[in-house]
Amino acid sequence: MEPLTTNELKPTLKHARINALDVIRGIALLGILLMNINGMGLPYSYEDPSVLGHTEGLNYAVWLVNELFFEGTMRGLFTILFGAGVILLTTRLIDKGAGISTADVYYRRIVWLLLFGLVNTWVFLWDGDILYAYGLFGFFLFPFRNLAVKNLLIIAAVLICIGTAWDISDYHKNKTLKTEAEEALALKESGAELDKKAEGAIAQWEKISTKKTPDEIQEHITGMQGNYFEVRQEKANEIQWMQTWFQYRYGAWDILSFMFLGMAFYKRRILHGEKSTNFYIFLAIIGYAVGLSVNYYEVNLITSNDFDTIHIYQAKQTYNVGRLFITLGHVGFFMLFIKSGAIGFLQRGLAAVGRMALSNYLMHSIITSIVFLGFGFGLYGQLERYELYYVVFSIWIFQLIVSPIWLKYFLFGPFEWLWRSLTYGKKQPFKVKKLSIT
Repeated sequence: MEPLTTNELKPTLKHARINALDVIRGIALLGILLMNINGMGLPYSYEDPSVLGHTEGLNYAVWLVNELFFEGTMRGLFTILFGAGVILLTTRLIDKGAGISTADVYYRRIVWLLLFGLVNTWVFLWDGDILYAYGLFGFFLFPFRNLAVKNLLIIAAVLICIGTAWDISDYHKNKTLKTEAEEALALKESGAELDKKAEGAIAQWEKISTKKTPDEIQEHITGMQGNYFEVRQEKANEIQWMQTWFQYRYGAWDILSFMFLGMAFYKRRILHGEKSTNFYIFLAIIGYAVGLSVNYYEVNLITSNDFDTIHIYQAKQTYNVGRLFITLGHVGFFMLFIKSGAIGFLQRGLAAVGRMALSNYLMHSIITSIVFLGFGFGLYGQLERYELYYVVFSIWIFQLIVSPIWLKYFLFGPFEWLWRSLTYGKKQPFKVKKLSIT
């Protein structure tokens, strides 16, 4: 039997999908907005609510819950599912006899995903986009698809450890810098003349530790209230940083590591819902017990020291550990929910959201740009932290209602259809065919 050519290959249709993966992808997709909304609607305060004075009441409560349960973990879950998707896609292509065309389809898919990420940042203006990173690190995954689960887990562990070691190094470097700056300031106040090293330590520590002033915050808000091109210029530096240094400093250890976890989990069929109930209970208990302990330590350290910069860096030393275990807890908890079959209408809605994950993710950027930026309703920096979640819940309800309705008439979400058509080099079927009764 001759292998199929690329143009003869077709994307996975509804009947061949794994429902558990769709449901948990829908949960992750909606959940990732819980954290993204802070960057979409507030200035300079994603991780430090004290910048805007959000340190009490509902604003603090929202920040606290996010830090304990959601910071980095929904992104982690989403990334695990991406890694699982690599094994799912390539396995099905091989089973269809694609042969060498498997690599062709895979890399076309990744290249187009990276370009979708560029569109999301430079056109839809979401500087916190994750599609670019998925495309970038997706290039590394294909050669590892046939590795044993043990080796995939080892690679993931090594990457996480490197990221943690870098965080620890940053803390100690900044701690030393703070000490040098304080000593230099003491000498300066005593009337002593400082050398260039001492002056440099003061300047560098001030740059790191000084929080944005009200004037700087207002200037940024004003920039985000401009027309489309003015907003784009305001965001340009942040977008460039996110697509360059950020990926080197954080992406490889944060994103690539969880992609390898996802590949391993898929091979172990953890994400299929096929493990025992006791397995998922154990995963949830261990994950939440360790993760919440670590995250509570971090939150307590930061808040008890009035959101001091050096203590924020100190808390970041254990960030990867807390994030990993809470994400594992989420996997266990959500798989128990899926296996239970409870709230069937919600699970069906979540599955539909998950099947349209790319379209719904990009829709987050489009909707929030209209809501927050100057060419839309201009609400950037105008809402309290807790008020942002009125927008989040509205988007959730909208997507849970619209996604199932859309999929009654169409095989894919609009951006999924475009992505598949570009990947396979051929216009894909879009509308659901109605059976005619004669």
